[in-house]
This record gives sequence, C-alpha cells and structure tokens, in this order.
Amino acid sequence: MESGVPVCHTCGEHVGLNGNGEPFVACHDCNFPICKTCFDYELKEGRKACLRCGNPYDENLLDDAEKASGDRFTIAAHMDKSQDAGIHARHISSVSTLDSEMTEDNGNPIWKNRVESWKEKKNKKKKTSIKVEIEAQVPPEQLMEDKPAADAFQPFSTVIPIPKSRLAPYRTVIIMRLIILGLFFHYRVTNPVDSAFALWLTSVICEIWFAFSWVLDQFPKWYPINRDTYIDRLSARYEREGEPSELAAVDFFVSTVDPLKEPPLITANTVLSILALDYPVDKVSCYVSDDGAAMLSFESLVETADFARKWVPFCKKFSIEPRAPEFYFSQKIDYLKDKVQSSFVKERRAMKRDYEEFKIRINALVAKAQKTPEEGWTMQDGTPWPGNNTRDHPGMIQVFLGYSGARDIDGNELPRLVYVSREKRPGYQHHKKAGAENALVRVSAVLTNAPFILNLDCDHYVNNSKAVREAMCFLMDPEVGRDVCYVQFPQRFDGIDRSDRYANRNTVFFDVNMKGLDGIQGPVYVGTGCVFNRQALYGYGPPSMPSLSKSSSSSCSWCGCCSCCCPGKKAPKDPSELYRDAKREELDAAIFNLREIDNYDDYERSMLISQRSFEKTFGLSSVFIESTIMENGGVAESANPSTLIKEAIHVISCGYEEKTEWGKEIGWIYGSVTEDILTGFKMHCRGWRSIYCMPLRPAFKGSAPINLSDRLHQVLRWALGSVEIFLSRHCPLWYGFGGGRLKWLQRMAYINTIVYPFTSLPLIAYCTLPAICLLTGKFIIPTLSNLASVLFLGLFLSIIVTAVLELRWSGVSIEDLWRNEQFWVIGGVSAHLFAVFQGFLKMLAGIDTNFTVTAKAAEDAEFGELYIVKWTTLLIPPTTLLIINMVGVVAGFSDALNKGYEAWGPLFGKVFFSFWVILHLYPFLKGLMGRQNRTPTIVVLWSVLLASVFSLVWVRINPFINTVDSTTVAQTCTSIDC
Repeated sequence: MESGVPVCHTCGEHVGLNGNGEPFVACHDCNFPICKTCFDYELKEGRKACLRCGNPYDENLLDDAEKASGDRFTIAAHMDKSQDAGIHARHISSVSTLDSEMTEDNGNPIWKNRVESWKEKKNKKKKTSIKVEIEAQVPPEQLMEDKPAADAFQPFSTVIPIPKSRLAPYRTVIIMRLIILGLFFHYRVTNPVDSAFALWLTSVICEIWFAFSWVLDQFPKWYPINRDTYIDRLSARYEREGEPSELAAVDFFVSTVDPLKEPPLITANTVLSILALDYPVDKVSCYVSDDGAAMLSFESLVETADFARKWVPFCKKFSIEPRAPEFYFSQKIDYLKDKVQSSFVKERRAMKRDYEEFKIRINALVAKAQKTPEEGWTMQDGTPWPGNNTRDHPGMIQVFLGYSGARDIDGNELPRLVYVSREKRPGYQHHKKAGAENALVRVSAVLTNAPFILNLDCDHYVNNSKAVREAMCFLMDPEVGRDVCYVQFPQRFDGIDRSDRYANRNTVFFDVNMKGLDGIQGPVYVGTGCVFNRQALYGYGPPSMPSLSKSSSSSCSWCGCCSCCCPGKKAPKDPSELYRDAKREELDAAIFNLREIDNYDDYERSMLISQRSFEKTFGLSSVFIESTIMENGGVAESANPSTLIKEAIHVISCGYEEKTEWGKEIGWIYGSVTEDILTGFKMHCRGWRSIYCMPLRPAFKGSAPINLSDRLHQVLRWALGSVEIFLSRHCPLWYGFGGGRLKWLQRMAYINTIVYPFTSLPLIAYCTLPAICLLTGKFIIPTLSNLASVLFLGLFLSIIVTAVLELRWSGVSIEDLWRNEQFWVIGGVSAHLFAVFQGFLKMLAGIDTNFTVTAKAAEDAEFGELYIVKWTTLLIPPTTLLIINMVGVVAGFSDALNKGYEAWGPLFGKVFFSFWVILHLYPFLKGLMGRQNRTPTIVVLWSVLLASVFSLVWVRINPFINTVDSTTVAQTCTSIDC
C-alpha cells in the first residue's frame, strides 16, 4: 500500500508491474484492479470482458497474453506458487503474533475473533489458488468429469431491453411534446386575457407547475428494461447433488403492532407461507416483531408454530401454491390439476379440516382478547404478562422452531421462528416501524446473522414459494450482486373490487415507473417485499465503489452528505468545523468498505478501525459489532445459545440506540413516516444500485383498503412522509450532490416522490377555474387563432400518443391508466392537500393533526367495505369541487339560453373543462353515495344535471303563456281615446 501499487480485487495481492515499470492495468475504461495471474486465468476461462464495467479488454493486451500463454505460462505459474506461499506464510505469522499480543495485553475477544475470520479468508484464498494449480495438472478427461454443469457458469439473470421499435417512437413523442409545450407556454404568456387577468394568471401558473411535475415523472422512464432469471442455473451452481446447499441464508422480518386491527389469522398465514418456502430450511429464519407487546400476538404465534408442523410438510410434499392456507383453500380452481399422487385428495381434506380447527382456536383467542382484565393478562404458568403496559415493558424474545426446536410430523427440521417485542419505556423515542425494523436487524444479527434480509408487512404473504430464489439470482451472482443493495418485488393485492375503483393496485407505478427506474440505478424501496443486502443496511458502500479521499471525507456544509462533499470546496478553518470533520473521519473509519479493509495487513486494520469508533456507530454490543464485519454472515458454532439470547435482549433495549448512528446513517432511517423512501435514497446516495424483479407468478400478495376514506388516509400518510422528507436535511433537492454517486435521472425520480403532494395546490385551483368561468361568463383563454388551435390540438394529441406508446411497451391496460389518472385528481384535491398543511404544521410548529373516521354499517357481504360511508374531513374539498362544477354547468346553460345563439360557442369550452373535472371525480362521487337503493351513481348524476338543464330550457320557452305582438299592443293603445 505504501508503494502505491493497487491490490487485485480477485486474489487480494498486488497487481504487479508491466514491462514499462507501471502498475498493470487490464481495463483502461474503469481501471479495475486485477493482477496479471488473475487476468490470464480469466482469459483461460473464456471471459474477455472487464468484471466491473463489462467492456471488452484491449485487443493488444489480449494478443500479448495469447503469445505469452505457451512455455512462459508454466514458469509463471510455478513462480506465483512459490511467491504466494511466501506471502501467505508471512500473513499467517503476523496474524499469529498480533493474536497473541492482543490476547495477552488487551484480552479483547472481538478482535481475536475478527483476526480469526481474516485468517480463514486468507486460507480460503490459498486453497483456491492451490485448487487452480491442481486442476491444471489433472488430465482434461478427468477434469471434465469433476466439473459441474455448464449452466453453473452462466449468468443467473439477463436484462431484456425494450425493443427499439417500441422505445424509439416513445422517446420521439416525448421530445416533440416538450417542444409543443414550449410553444404552448409562449402563446399562453404572450396572449393574456385582459378581461379575466386574475383567472388567466392563475391558470398559467398551474399549467407551468403541471408541466414541471410531468417532466419529473416522465424522464426517469427514459430507460425502461425487463429482467429474466434462471433459477436452474442458480441451483446448478450452489445446490450440487450429494453436497450441502451453498445458497445464502435469509432472515425474514414480519412486523405487526395491534392484533385487533391487524388480524392474527392474517399474520399467521404470512408466517406459514414463509416457513413453507422452497428453500433450504437451515437457511430460513422468520422474526416476528410485535411492537404492541400483545399477549394475543404471542399466543397466536404459539398456535401457528404448532400448526406449521403439519402444514410445511404438506406443502413441500405436493408442491402447492400459494403456501398460505387461507388463500390456498379459498382458490376457485381445480386443485386436482397436475396432482398425480393418489393420496393427495385424502390428505388435502384432512389438512383443510386441521386448518379450520386452527382458525377456530385463533378466533377464540381474538374473542377472548376483546376485553382486557382489570388485573391484566396472565400467562399459563400464572405469571403476569410482561407487556400488560404497552408503553412500559421489558424486551421479550421467544424461539419457537429451529435447529433445536420442534420438528414437523415427518421428523424433518423446520425453519427458525422467533417472537420479538423490543423494550419500551417512557421518555424514549421508539420511531414506530423504522425502530422496530432496526431492532430486528440487531436481534437477527446476534442469533442467525444471515447476509440477506427480507421484510414483509404482516398482511403480505408469500405467493410464490421460489421468490427467494428469484432474488438470489441477482444477489448471489458474482458479477451482478456485488453492487446490489436490495431486490424489490412489485406489490400485488387480493380482495380488490373488479373495477379497482380507487387504483389500489397502483399498476402504473409498479409496471411503468419502476421498470424505468430499473434501467437507471434501480427502483425505490416501497416498504415491503424487499430483499436487502445486510452490509448495505450497515452503511457500507458497494465493494466496487472507490472510497473517497480524506480531503473529501468531511460532510458538506450545504448538502449535509455523510460520505461525500462538494468537489473544489476548501475545508473550513473554524475550530467547530474541524471538530465536526474529526468526528466524521471517525465515522468513516467505522463504516469502511470491507473490500478496502482487506487490502491492509492485520496490524494496519486494527489500527485503522478502533473498537471505540465501532461502538459509537453500532452500539455497545461486542457480539453485534463482530457480526457487522462478517461479510458472508453466520454465527460461530461454539456460541452459547443462552448467551446469544441475553445479548439479543440487550440490543433491543430502549436506550441501545442513544449516541449511535442507528436511524441516521445505518439501518432504517428515521425522520419520516415513509421510512422506506428515505432508507432506499440513502443507499443509492452511497453508490449502491437496486434491482426490480417481476417473476411471472407474483412473489408476494397483500391486502389494500378498498373503502374510500381508508384509501384516502393511506394516501395521506404517504404524502405526509414525502412532505417531511422535503423539509428535512435528506431532501433530494440538496442532499448528497458532492460524491456524484446518485445519477441525475435517479435524483429526478426521488425529487418527484417528495414534491408531488405540492401539486395539490395548483390542482385544486385548476379544478375550481371551470366553475368560476361558467358562473362569471369569463374564460382563461382568448379567442383562438388558427395557430393557437393547432398548438392546442398538437398538445392534446401528444398527450394521447405518449399514453398509448407507454401502454404499448409496458403492457398496462388503458383502464388501469384511466383509474390512475382519476385517483391522481381525487387524492390530489383531498389527501395531498391536507398532507401539505399537516406537514408544515408538524415540522415548523410541532403541531400534529389527526383526522377521525366514523364508520357506518355495510350492506353487502362481497366487497361490503367498498360501500361503507365513513365521514372524514378529507371528503370536504372534492365534494365542494363536485358541487360548484355541477352548479356551474347549470348556470352556464342558463346564461347561454338567455343570451342566444352566439353564447353557445364559448359555452362549449367551459362545459368541456368542467366535465373534465367531474369525470375525474366520478369514482369519488360513487364512493360518497355508497349504494343508495342500488341505483347506479351515473344515473343519479345525469338525472340531476339533465333535470336542471331541461328545467332552465322549460322556463326559457315558457309554453303556457301566449306571446303578444308588441306592434299590436301599440296600435291598440294609440286607438284608445283618453
């Protein structure tokens, strides 16, 4: 390291020098450090492209390698073997010396175990090099017999770009639409309406904001891609016959709070679907977080663990899908299809009977929990339940299944199932779901420490038993997985009404926007159905990303980035700034790239990273700190289970996170109710990328609120989180510019996720304009010329064509697009508007506003929740807009009838504008009316409008009064002799 020669990222040794005495460079595009020996081995295996950037190697370099691959290859291999043995011997001796010194002087078990892990890494590298040399000496015939299948060396996934025939017209129309927008705004600004200047100015401001929000939403979809996975290749490489599975372990997180609002039966189905996965049982651990410390959740999990002993072997024996019993038995399909075993029908009936009995037991527990005893809940042994006070209770952990737990009815091992309820005390910030997830990260690191984490909401069950294998096709791929922080699956839902009235499926977002982001730096994290790289949650950067120099390690004063700053900006000389920079350097030392650490010898490593800096970052737990530097995860076999449980209780104590970086730089990030967006954003700022995985069979399925008020409250929560991020230091408008690790289109997408609630202000103004125009007789557009007519027509056509081409490459239906457009208006004029005001009150004045919901009874059993009318203040703005636009239409017809034929032309544009608002709010009107006497809402709407219009026409015609000719009256008057 002192000589300045880079270190090979493959074997860990110096890359060496070329013939000119300069460091050997294989790829001149990205300067990926690889030594000459590893480079020759790559060529021998037929790989002639860079491992990092994928660009082909220089032809001159390839020619030189081919010329030197004769006799000189044998000599070089022999020299490398002897030199490698000497190097490794030196490392082992230095490690042993350091080990004895630290054991005698410091007696620190953390660093002893850490040094042992480094020794194991070095030994593995040595064994790998020896294995390569042995293979070179084995005859080709014998080597062919020992080699695994050819699929094992193929990539586990592939990128399927959108065909140019579909993407090129789409991009062309977007550019044309931008040009038309520029001409349109030039016309609008240069042609004001003097008679209605205030209305004109308001409309122009709104239209400019709509164009800005369209740009933010449109351009992140510039590079949409699809991906395909090859599970068979993954199995061929990591699951060889007769050998233990080498697939990576996965820790599952399931979060629940209130079992009376989140039914325990739904949570039990989620847990059962996890335990029955098509994945090695010793690689699966399920952690259930009960953040409400409810005895009902604990007892239902006891019943779930007992039922799993029957359910899991049944699922794996007959390969059923899905493996959540509630949803499997409710399927209206031919369950005998593809089932050839004669015992299936009999065993299925027995299992369904067992499940019905399981449901009865769970429902009995729920009924019992409806009324809490005055003395609190008591466990079976007579001791009080520790969580009787939900705001003041100790931490609780219970392991139900696992390596030493109960086995299934066939005697086979079951995955580990762990109940976790973190400690809560008055006076501590618990940070809701984000805090619960961070507690699970620490508990799982102590008990199992799987390298990957999959988190699910309690109502999202595993619909595809091979979902984890799909994710591993990316995370365990040697080339793709190095820089992947998480693999996000789309959310799919059950129990939604056939028309998807309130766009609960979010099809446009999951099938259009997320595909576009996957072509840039990866999809955003949406809170559930996501497989994380544990190292990314710990705040480490991606292995292939070069670390920043010390001169740029301090945080930028204007962007607040933790790992990067503005280039070219001089370091501040103020003492307080220097002190903050020193603290930042300590944090950078603690959160240091693992692959960069491997480049130092053992003594330099121990000097570089102190235990003190680790404790400031990760907390006071030696066991947990040791787990963070184990890149491949795992727990020592000699670890005492009782000691691990005690340490796990310690890491979920309510004061553990104080004066650490939890929630600030590592784990789930605090500061917003939408912690998912913030957590993914921080990872992308560090240089990681994410992957979007869409298997043919949806990986996970969940439930969504189909009631209007519940849906609006859900959207309110999301929008409020975006406003909180906008007002925080993590705002994408200014956070993390210096490092250049967040791509611009990715930043644009994140900006769109935080500014979209502010669209509610111009949207509600724009939806009010047509009613004002109809009531006042004025309009926001002057009399159109031929050029203006062409501009307006071109703008409308470009909007339509863009939508059609987007549907063409994404496969989304036009009905889904229209539902999304309708709910964009409904949510914009209600939930988003309240979120903006509530966010400013909360962040600036510290006032937290809550909206109450009152429910009425439903009339229908199927989708009955859809027709429940719940009053909430969120219903007021869209209801007002509907009323004033309907009144405006009636007033407009009345005015046109009075003024005559010449008034009908301007009326058309105003009425069209008003009907645009009414059509977008139509699903809201249906939800507001419920199902009154089963009369369709559209009939009621048109009846009111047509009755009003015909009433005005009837009054205007006035058929019961004879009209008198004025000339006759005049003649009659003049003939009268006064």
